[in-house]
Amino acid sequence: MRSLSGDADYLATLLKTIEGPIVLVGHSYGGAVITNAAAGNPNVESLVYIAGFAPDKGESAFELAAKYPGSRITDDPTAPVPTALNAVPLGGGPTDVDLYLKPEKFSDVFLSDRLEVNRAAALAAAQRPGTVASGNEPTGATAWKDIPSWFLVPTDDRTIGTANLRFMAERAGSTTVEVDGPHAVMETAPDAITDLILQAAHDSSRPALAHTGSAEQLTFLGGAAVLALATGTGLVVLARRRT
Repeated sequence: MRSLSGDADYLATLLKTIEGPIVLVGHSYGGAVITNAAAGNPNVESLVYIAGFAPDKGESAFELAAKYPGSRITDDPTAPVPTALNAVPLGGGPTDVDLYLKPEKFSDVFLSDRLEVNRAAALAAAQRPGTVASGNEPTGATAWKDIPSWFLVPTDDRTIGTANLRFMAERAGSTTVEVDGPHAVMETAPDAITDLILQAAHDSSRPALAHTGSAEQLTFLGGAAVLALATGTGLVVLARRRT
């Protein structure tokens, strides 16, 4: 979450080390990263956006979050820093800052007040910041134009905004599932996410993968690599084909 081009280049390099088909999953800003990183990689068979940005070339994450109402990142579009964010200086430049959701705004904006207070406070304390550059940098590539995509849209997303997610999913021609949940939908509907990833892995129009049988067997996506990018975190699951 330092710069979109830098993060995407890093991920693209990692993807080149993975042999065989890849299901690439991105949440939130991670969606913008996979949109750029997967471009031109023939091993990436499916893209899965979990409340994630799917920008077109030249668009930025911040631009897309402001396209339609629904995001609560700011209640003053003219403010130099979105009003739900704290800006922590990193250097001497006016835009050289890290951005954090304010602790008192985190539960509302990121979780739609769906979690208990202690859990929300723990997540707020553990959040990874993003730079101004990462949210403002224009997208350079659009993998969803060439790679089939799946999209999970929470109907109570107050970070990107549900209407903005629907717009991106429809534009990308994604197979879309909507669930009642917040932006951090992995906290409230993990089974729906698992099911969508499995659907993307086993779509009949894609090269065959070993059948997993159930959502509980997610780590056995026979021969596929599932790389999931959440907000500030990365998870790589390399599964061997079952015999």
